[in-house]
Amino acid sequence: MSDTQNPLPRQVADAYVDDLIALDPVTGTFLGVRESSSRLPDYSPDGWDAQARLARDTLARLDEAERRPGAGGDVERRCGRLLRERLTAQLAMHEAGEHLREVGNMHTPGHAVREAFTITPVETEEDWAAIAERLRAVPEAFAGYRASLELGLERKLFAGPRPTATFIGQLTEWADTGEGRGWFEDFAAAGPDALRAELDEAARAATGAVVELRDWLRRVYAPAVEGAPNVVGRERYARSARYFNGTDLDLDEAYAYGWAEFHRILGEMREEAEKILPGAETPWAALAHLDEHGRHIEGVDEVRDWLQGLMDRAIADLDGTHFELAERVRRVESRIAPPGGAAAPYYTSPSEDFSRPGRTWLPTMGLTRFPVYDLVSTWYHEGVPGHHLQLAQWAHVADSLSRYQATVGMVSANVEGWALYAERLMDELGYLGDPEERLGYLDAQMMRAVRVIIDIGMHLGLQIPADSPFHPGERWTPELAQEFFGAHSSRPADFVESELTRYLTMPGQAIGYKLGERAWLLGRERARARHGAAFDLKAWHMAALSQGSLGLDDLVDELSRL
Repeated sequence: MSDTQNPLPRQVADAYVDDLIALDPVTGTFLGVRESSSRLPDYSPDGWDAQARLARDTLARLDEAERRPGAGGDVERRCGRLLRERLTAQLAMHEAGEHLREVGNMHTPGHAVREAFTITPVETEEDWAAIAERLRAVPEAFAGYRASLELGLERKLFAGPRPTATFIGQLTEWADTGEGRGWFEDFAAAGPDALRAELDEAARAATGAVVELRDWLRRVYAPAVEGAPNVVGRERYARSARYFNGTDLDLDEAYAYGWAEFHRILGEMREEAEKILPGAETPWAALAHLDEHGRHIEGVDEVRDWLQGLMDRAIADLDGTHFELAERVRRVESRIAPPGGAAAPYYTSPSEDFSRPGRTWLPTMGLTRFPVYDLVSTWYHEGVPGHHLQLAQWAHVADSLSRYQATVGMVSANVEGWALYAERLMDELGYLGDPEERLGYLDAQMMRAVRVIIDIGMHLGLQIPADSPFHPGERWTPELAQEFFGAHSSRPADFVESELTRYLTMPGQAIGYKLGERAWLLGRERARARHGAAFDLKAWHMAALSQGSLGLDDLVDELSRL
């Protein structure tokens, strides 16, 4: 690396992270920067414009850095490639005003604020003093968010009515968890007695901000967007898909690929279902049978502990055989997600110093009985060898990459593609030999193929193929998409509804799982073909997990070189 007067791409990238944390303390909290714990971002139009200026200035610095001697090596080249692609995609979204209509069930400033509290340090009285200050910042953060939405209304940049109604419902749940107090008050109740009055007052103010935003959305925003389309059309979809996938996709080819995977997986599901319920009319009839008669975990605490054991066993089995894991990467925690969020499980990365470990989160949706078939491959995806091994490994090797590549430079399709590849890897290694667990895995694979079909299909209004078992020849709508999903998934109706709202809110994100998996598999096969009999899967895994994030086209190129 060069001196700070003549920075190379990695130094430019890491300077960007430092400047971004100053503007976005939530990002700082995710990275484990304790100085961020007392602050929240400016979600007003001015705050978003400041982030856009930072991106433009960084791209200008990157132009200069890439012309310097020493910028042509693989490490610098890969970092510069990622930084340019990410910032360009972010600016395209900003210039289109997408930040002025961020309303939905999981990817909004409101969700970012709440989730930040779930990973803020809570070990000491000093930690809780910072939390009290952050709680006092919630009203201003929500007011800035509202100002952005108000500007969106002025510019006729509308969120869809369905995501709006869903978010209003979530805010209602955040405002009253059923005990006569809001989520922030519940969270603050765990604080020390010495700060009780301060925490309670700040938490009540935060709940008041939730109520105020909810009431404004209900009174002003929802009527204003009534009649607006829930789908985004080809131009907006292509821009958003670029942001989530790190490349300009051939959307019609991706739609056809989704259908090809649908038919392939359906054939495998029928074979597996026959082992569970001979003569079952559909694979989902066999899964419904498992809902009643299959193996289950009873109890919320029990399922959390069971998932922890599943990840611990996977680490013990895979370390030294198919991966080579540092001791700090071996630590991962199973958690239960706070209520009032989306229905899908998720993962949060470790802090940069690993003082906060990687964590998987299970939304219970009020349930206390959990079928095993629906958990095993999902936790191979969310935990080990999925998100945890990739994102914790990035944190572990950040010094040899750059801070940017290991953290905020993440491309969604790269990460979700690895996690889906991880599920397939466990199937390849024989960990899903039990018919219940394997049918559950195939059901999860089918969900990802269905996502490609309906996410692209409904936003672009594409025609359903003539060989489809469902409404052949018709054009996709959100209503048809929800019906199709429900007919080809074991998930309950509330999960399906939550997922459809997510796709309407984050167009192009859900397709990255299957398209990302395809990129990982293609990169592996090209590397295997290049090495022949000398191909070492463990070495390839560790090299692949140690190169940081890349968009899908760049990912295939880099994986093939390993």
